[in-house]
Amino acid sequence: MTIPLNLSDFQIVIAVAVFILGCMCVLLGAFVLIGRGYSSDVKMLAAHTARLGQKGLAEEVTGLVNSASALVASLNDLVRTSNGTGAFLITLGLMMIGAAYWILTQVNWATV
Repeated sequence: MTIPLNLSDFQIVIAVAVFILGCMCVLLGAFVLIGRGYSSDVKMLAAHTARLGQKGLAEEVTGLVNSASALVASLNDLVRTSNGTGAFLITLGLMMIGAAYWILTQVNWATV
C-alpha cells in the first residue's frame, strides 16, 4: 500500500507540521517567560538570602555577606537566562510560523 502524495501535497504537510511546531515554541516561550523566571522558589530563596546578608552585616561576618551577595548575583543571572530562553523560543516559533507561510506560498495550487 502506498500513499499517493505529489509535491504540492508534501509541501502542505510540511507547512502544517512546521506551523504546529512554531505555535508550540511560541506557547512554550511564553510559559517560560511568565512562569519560570519569577517562580515562588526563586522569590523565597532571594528573601532568605537578603535576611542572611542582613544577619551577616549585623554580626560583621564578611564571608557570609560575600556569599549572600554572590548568591543574589547568581539568582539575577538565573532569571536573566530564563528570560533569554523564553525570548529565544518565541523568536524561533515566529520564524517557524513565517517559514510555514513561505512554504505555502511556494505551493503550485493549480495542481492541488
